[in-house]
Amino acid sequence: MNSEIIEKNKYPEKLIKKIELLPTSPGIYQYKNSSGKIIYVGKAKNLRNRVRSYFQTGRIRDAKTTALISKINDIEIILVDSETEAFILENNLIKKYKPHYNILLKDDKTYPFIRITKEDYPQIFFTRKLIRDGSTYLGPYTDLKSIKYLLNTLLTIFQIRTCNQKLTYINTIKNTKRPCLEYYINKCKAPCINAITKEEYNENVKMVIQVLLGKTKNLLKDLEEQMLSYSEKLEFEKAGNIKRKIELLHDFSSKQKIVSTDLVDRDVFGIAIKDNTACSLVFNIREGKLISKHHFIISNTNSSNTSEILERTIEKLYYESDMVPKELLIPAPIEQEEYIISWLKTKTNKNISIVIPQIGDKHKLIKLANTNASYILDEYLLAVEKRDQRIPYVISTLQKDLNLKKLPRRIECYDNSHIQGTDIVSSMVVFIDAKPKKSEYRKYKAKEIDYNDDFATMRETIYRRFKRAKDEGQQLPDLVIIDGGKGQLSSAFRILKELELDKEIAIIGLAKRLEEIFIPNQSDSIIVPKTSSSLKLIQQLRDEAHRFAITFHRQLREKHLTTSSLDNIQGIGNITKIKLLKKYKTINNIKNADDTELLDILSSKQLKALRNKFENSTNSN
Repeated sequence: MNSEIIEKNKYPEKLIKKIELLPTSPGIYQYKNSSGKIIYVGKAKNLRNRVRSYFQTGRIRDAKTTALISKINDIEIILVDSETEAFILENNLIKKYKPHYNILLKDDKTYPFIRITKEDYPQIFFTRKLIRDGSTYLGPYTDLKSIKYLLNTLLTIFQIRTCNQKLTYINTIKNTKRPCLEYYINKCKAPCINAITKEEYNENVKMVIQVLLGKTKNLLKDLEEQMLSYSEKLEFEKAGNIKRKIELLHDFSSKQKIVSTDLVDRDVFGIAIKDNTACSLVFNIREGKLISKHHFIISNTNSSNTSEILERTIEKLYYESDMVPKELLIPAPIEQEEYIISWLKTKTNKNISIVIPQIGDKHKLIKLANTNASYILDEYLLAVEKRDQRIPYVISTLQKDLNLKKLPRRIECYDNSHIQGTDIVSSMVVFIDAKPKKSEYRKYKAKEIDYNDDFATMRETIYRRFKRAKDEGQQLPDLVIIDGGKGQLSSAFRILKELELDKEIAIIGLAKRLEEIFIPNQSDSIIVPKTSSSLKLIQQLRDEAHRFAITFHRQLREKHLTTSSLDNIQGIGNITKIKLLKKYKTINNIKNADDTELLDILSSKQLKALRNKFENSTNSN
């Protein structure tokens, strides 16, 4: 690679070599840090050009990209055949790994979609789960009350089945069963008994979809022509049925806000960024009418630029939904516009245009979208601020009961687990505002202790946790709970003093026998009433730490057993292996044990098989 493109002395040699060998094919690239953790996932039509652009000297970068590049230690790529594959794979990888430098969009609420199944006689229903089996999805929908009423009415008027039978055209011809009650009350055309042709049924489904998409103008015209035709033929019952459909459509159309006179289908995007949080919003406009809106909240934007936020919004919206119009109005340029247009064209089989209006009615729509995004973001930030200021009653009670200097909003609890000194582990569980924060739970496997000493194990765990927290500037807890009495508490407190954290962190020990609470440098225990909510919170923390430690210990023990030198010895099963390891603790101790001692656990046949296994493993070495 040319030195003008990349400064070789700034990056690891293995990274430079990989960049030099990158193909020009489309695919996914994953950046990893020095620990091998994926910190960013991206896609590209040309992997070589895209990745090299990150490292070009003299290129102006935003703060987030600069920080990202400084952390890149390795790169891994996955080649794909198309833009659609790239979008799907990138989306799945981001959901799986949640990379630190990727924008993670989330809905303020989980809104449902309307699913039209891919069947001979499709079903139409609400769902919050997207299944990529060829079904069509409309939405997401925010005004649930009105859209549910509309959908239920449409299903009745157009007599779409609500059952979940697996119907095929062949089965309906052969079926001799009686239809359900829905048929007799005129809510279903009963395709299950072939009372309606496949073509007629699917025509009704298309009309339902047209209404949901806001396409009512041509549909109303067609229905009015049908009504007049039936009236002229004196088929007044059929004409009356169509009249009911027309009235419904007129009622639906009258409730939609007209925002454009050119009747073009478009989505209008707006964006607002404030206090490291952003809100992106989209107006869905069909035939000049605003039929729905949707928004996303982006926390910890990490100085992300408007372009990246817009790209992720467009990708997420149309990855999940099939409601893609011909025109997208956006407030600012996006870097991967060509890529997105190509993907949407493949997805919809129609030409898509992305426009950044500067004047006129379209620009007013952008301003309206931005204003709404700003309003929603302000509401969200205000709600977060109120939530953060709301302190659970139990936290205040705990502060009073333990006479703590500050509210114990973040509490960490530690416990040890082992069996007779084998597979020694510790656990750390975290509660924030009296609720478990499982993403911050941690497991510790003893490195320096290989014998039964709870005090030493606790010292090692506390040292590893708080030495790293101090070095890396991690958030410290307001309260530490040690599962144990004075001995374990003293061991942990000694480490906090060594690290000069004893003034910043309150620490207590919980003795199991009488549920006594001990604090450092005080001989008498604190007795909290058994009915107190604060004691129940402490017990909940202790029980959770114990459960987490036991689970980790079992995992290690099972792994230890499955990879033991005692494996595949005829006549020696898991129970016998556990007995040997409990008594002798290590494989070397078992090898050196006297045969007479081993015969307390093994039969003579098992002992012979054991000695043969050890002898063969020694010879092979």
